Amino acid sequence: MLESITSVLHQVPELALFLALALGYAVGQIRFGPIQLGGVCGTLIAALLIGQLGITLDASVKNVFFMLFIFALGYAGGPQFFANLNAKGLRLGLLCLIEVVVVLALVLLATRFLGLDQGTAAGMMAGAATESAVVGTATDAISKLALPAARIAELQANVVTAYSITYIFGLIAIVIATSQIFPLLLRVNLREEADKLWEKMGGAQTDGDGVQATPDMVGRAYRISRGAGRRLDALQHIFAGRASITRVRRHGKVLPLEPELRLRNNDEVLVIGHRPALVAAEAILGEEFADTTGLNMAVSAVEVVLQQASLVGQPLRQLALPSGVHVAAVVRGEHSMPPLPDLTLQRDDVLRLYGTTEGRELNTALAAIGKRVPTGDRSNIVYASIGIVLGVYIGGFSAKLGGIPFSLGTGGGALLTGLVFGWYQARKPGMPDIHPSALDMMKDIGLATFIACVGLASGPQAIDLIRQYGLSLPLMGVLIAVVPASLSLLVGHFFLKLEAPVLLGAIAGQQCSTPALSAVQNAAGNSTPLLGYTITYAISNVVLPLLGPLIVALAGSVHA
Repeated sequence: MLESITSVLHQVPELALFLALALGYAVGQIRFGPIQLGGVCGTLIAALLIGQLGITLDASVKNVFFMLFIFALGYAGGPQFFANLNAKGLRLGLLCLIEVVVVLALVLLATRFLGLDQGTAAGMMAGAATESAVVGTATDAISKLALPAARIAELQANVVTAYSITYIFGLIAIVIATSQIFPLLLRVNLREEADKLWEKMGGAQTDGDGVQATPDMVGRAYRISRGAGRRLDALQHIFAGRASITRVRRHGKVLPLEPELRLRNNDEVLVIGHRPALVAAEAILGEEFADTTGLNMAVSAVEVVLQQASLVGQPLRQLALPSGVHVAAVVRGEHSMPPLPDLTLQRDDVLRLYGTTEGRELNTALAAIGKRVPTGDRSNIVYASIGIVLGVYIGGFSAKLGGIPFSLGTGGGALLTGLVFGWYQARKPGMPDIHPSALDMMKDIGLATFIACVGLASGPQAIDLIRQYGLSLPLMGVLIAVVPASLSLLVGHFFLKLEAPVLLGAIAGQQCSTPALSAVQNAAGNSTPLLGYTITYAISNVVLPLLGPLIVALAGSVHA
């Protein structure tokens, strides 16, 4: 049976690729408590096992898919990376600097004292820092070394094997440290601290289940008593963008939503917004009633990119939204932020607005915030292809740093052009772009296929590397994950004075660890850790992949 399967895989090696992807993503979905390996690590493990059969694919396959992944990674992160090049972003960027310096130092020390080759050193850094993109940039840099082809293949195989070992232990270490150990060291109850921060930012106490990225939007009808005499614009300010009065009926007649409209006793109003925001509406307006006949209406949702300079750095409550319009969600990069009244807005944030389909309220709000996000589902392949071509061209240039040859390589060049192209598209949302779903597909299939290809090629040598270094690689994976995180904990707590949820989220972000973020959010009970995570994630997601060529060059110098 095994012989027949092996024969088929040798005849059609592409089947081995898809088999690795299928098995890898199935394994990656299995959860062990708060730990989940994910599809990429699962694919690598499956590919290493299948690779023991001696099945390989053409090198051009992995190169093409890696270019797709690394360009998409830069394109998705470009807007947030440049948006965080400000005082607040650079302040939290100190944690990313700690990550880079300490990780490099530890890897080079291990290279010196354990006698690691360039491939093993690069794979250790990629795995312990849980940044899969380093595997690609490092293997690309190794391919350009002046070494025999057999030695280059061996070093590239070592990158993958060292990554697979250290990733597992680094992932487990950072998840446990950020969600369990660090709160104990800070001597705080993380859930209580997260609740305090949530309320401080204008969230109601009932918002404690705020881990959900976008809370349910609901509508309630009220008969005015306590709210008599209040103007609509004043109530809009009280709701702080989280809810809005979308219809007013007086003596059976629907009134236009004018800002200066003053409510009277027995007016009937329809309020639509976040469920927690409507909990307090009865105390502000009057008694809720169930018969909404005559108040029903159609509501529209639109997305707008924040580009108004006067709004950048302002809290969400400062948005002067017209009556009938409120913010349903704030999307920052790839993450939905908690839409709290005191959430600080950033350039290129995407605001999802809810408003009535009647009147000009939505158009007025769009004009005051920025540019509407197109609703099409097509992607501009020309734009992406030009970006990759330019990236590969730029990556071909090299320079000497301290006498050590250094170049960005294919991966670094495509990452940089992706950053610029993504940033430019965010500033020009009307132009044809790459649809978010297509972008996610490029990242997922690009990285997973690349990892599967190098895993298949590395399979025969994986056992030899494990025998050579034994427990050294797992131990270094834990150290390289925990030491910079611990230093960041000290700096963030004593020097930057960050709130515990924000600090722990920022540490997960400096490690680019989504599983760590999920564990911290579960421990916190709401999504406040995202306030720190999005900043450090955007910076580290760009800086860490660029370390691939650097660690190859430095490890070669140390090892020599």
